[in-house]
Amino acid sequence: MDMNRDEMVKVMQEADCLHDDAEVSAALDQMAQAITADLCDKNPLVYVVLNGGIIAAGQLLPRLRFPLEVSYLHATRYGDKTQGGRLNWKVKPTEDMNGRTVLIIDDILDEGNTLVAVLEYCRAQGASEVLTAVVVNKRHDRKAIPGMTGDYVGIDVEDRFLFGCGMDYKGFWRNTLGIYAVKGL
Repeated sequence: MDMNRDEMVKVMQEADCLHDDAEVSAALDQMAQAITADLCDKNPLVYVVLNGGIIAAGQLLPRLRFPLEVSYLHATRYGDKTQGGRLNWKVKPTEDMNGRTVLIIDDILDEGNTLVAVLEYCRAQGASEVLTAVVVNKRHDRKAIPGMTGDYVGIDVEDRFLFGCGMDYKGFWRNTLGIYAVKGL
């Protein structure tokens, strides 16, 4: 079902704000400090997972004040849907990651199926270390790997349908920094 602009405005007006812009910004600051402490001397290759990781990376990368290389990949299970399907590689990683530390930046770790596939791919390409940075870790017991979490996590959030900070609702609202839950979902 396609949503029009008025319906999307209503979704935002009725949404529950779980973490406002300031809280997300503070979480990104903490993530950046931890990433810097761990990776500042490793010349990492940073991959941004499109589309969700765009906002997260745009906020996180300027906080990392050390040399790094940035690229992107596009793997999705959602498209503009609200439920995941099979993994679709739209753009696979192209840089040589053999012997490199690779950091994957994404918006959310929900079940983690997409992230697991990306991690496996990077390891198969010879990355010496593959780490993950996610703004949101959704708390539930449906992870692809029991107990799975990101190496760098901004905020743990309840199990609801979320949008904001790269996460979308039917293709909309990735562009807000706060974290919102759709009313009733």
